[in-house]
Amino acid sequence: MSTDHNKDSQKKGRPTPSRKESQAKRVTSSLAPATTKEAKRRQKENGRAARMTSRAAFLRGEESAMPSRDAGPARRFVRNFVDSKRSIGEFFLPIIGIVLVLSIIPSKPIQYGAIALMYGVLIISLFDGFLLTRKIKKEIAIRFPGTSTKGLGLYGWLRSTQMRRLRTPHCQVKAGDTNF
Repeated sequence: MSTDHNKDSQKKGRPTPSRKESQAKRVTSSLAPATTKEAKRRQKENGRAARMTSRAAFLRGEESAMPSRDAGPARRFVRNFVDSKRSIGEFFLPIIGIVLVLSIIPSKPIQYGAIALMYGVLIISLFDGFLLTRKIKKEIAIRFPGTSTKGLGLYGWLRSTQMRRLRTPHCQVKAGDTNF
């Protein structure tokens, strides 16, 4: 019995924690990471690979990878219809670059000519876009009866103003093709 008494009389060397402190130890912080660094790194790599695969499928024009603004047979037709034709709008950005270079030259006639060129191409591009919009709506009504043409003309015109190399999804037909 004397040994039991000696155990009880020994001090533990620290104060007894309060209930609040004990409960705080048991609760894990919601800010604490749930996974290890290695698991996070693997998850990040897997996510990056999935995004790259999805982006590649989108650029190829796969329907399953398309966002809603580009999905559907009518939108695919509009993309192919626009890509099969050349338009002045796709040359607008390079022409703007030329105009910027010409506007640096300290000759008023060259500067005015460059600005006139820019506005001329802009007006022709707007007129071309108007005609393209009408053609697209007419073709959609013939090929996809009952399909709403709302937004398809603008979709096609905006695509026609982008340089061919920068269009997404990438062009599926070459300029001049009629089989699509």
